[in-house]
Amino acid sequence: MIEQLLTTPLTELAGIQHPVVQTGMGWVAGPRLVSGTANAGGLGILASATMTLAELEKAIVEVKGRTDKPFGVNLRADAGDAGDRCQLLIDHGVKVASFALAPKPELIAKLKEHDIVVIPSIGAPKHAKKVASWGADAVMIQGGEGGGHTGNVPTTLLLPTVLDAVDIPVIAAGGFFDGRGLAAALSYGAAGVGMGTRFLLTQDSRVPDAVKQRYLDADLNGTVVTAKVDGMPHRMLKTDLVDSVEESSLVRRLGPTTRRTLAFKKMSGMSWRELIKDGQAMKHGQDRTWTQLVLAANTPMMLKAGLVEGDPTAGVLASGQVVGVIDDLPTCEELIDRVVTQAAAELKRTATYLV
Repeated sequence: MIEQLLTTPLTELAGIQHPVVQTGMGWVAGPRLVSGTANAGGLGILASATMTLAELEKAIVEVKGRTDKPFGVNLRADAGDAGDRCQLLIDHGVKVASFALAPKPELIAKLKEHDIVVIPSIGAPKHAKKVASWGADAVMIQGGEGGGHTGNVPTTLLLPTVLDAVDIPVIAAGGFFDGRGLAAALSYGAAGVGMGTRFLLTQDSRVPDAVKQRYLDADLNGTVVTAKVDGMPHRMLKTDLVDSVEESSLVRRLGPTTRRTLAFKKMSGMSWRELIKDGQAMKHGQDRTWTQLVLAANTPMMLKAGLVEGDPTAGVLASGQVVGVIDDLPTCEELIDRVVTQAAAELKRTATYLV
């Protein structure tokens, strides 16, 4: 592992060596990828939304058995058991709690009482201001180039507007894959970058090799944003399944959606009462319709089919636009080393422009 070349508010806040974050991708960001990132000096984020409470605790223990470096856990702020999940982080001394949505002020306060760094993901300056006023330590923004659930504002516009809105560290995600991107983000004023698809395409990722090859074969036009999978804009690889979903009506999707919802209920171990309660929390927190929530319940199973079981004919493959420029599968250490080395070189080069 290379020596520390860059010091930013993120490296100091999280106690990491390099300002590179591996984002909490469902079914992808498991103990092996998280510990590989942490051991390489970056911030690995464990994805917990597809885990039961018991599975999350087991995964945290496994990460701690693989590394003694800081790492984080990504949580759904609107989950019915969010408080119990946060307690796990406290009990096991996890360094960072990241959130897909804004956690309640009392949850932020509880985590900060135990010296846990709180980093919500936000999609607009006003959301950044809100969580900053509640005590969040930093925020992560993702521009429209990013994979999974995404907005339509590109990183180059979202990042500076959020930086102007808050005085806490901002991590930039959406469209990053190399050291030039990290150097650019730091030049904007960001404290580091988050990368998802780039970490999915590493040797430490649990995604099947055949599926990784599908990603490597994609070009710059190889992704599409659709709201028909779960009712919210979602960027993923173009596949025959995605094409068919795009062309189908809600009525035609109802049967498969119901079957996957039942499968998700069985996998999660949730009762119908718990599932409905969770749905009500999502509806309130994300302003979704009940139709969107029914669609959302199938997302974990469709992602599992594609990313875990390796069957793109039955599942979807979340992906950022950067997939079109990635052509190799390094280890986490090789990836972070070259990203940071290139970023430092680019920053030195641009410094020569100063008079």
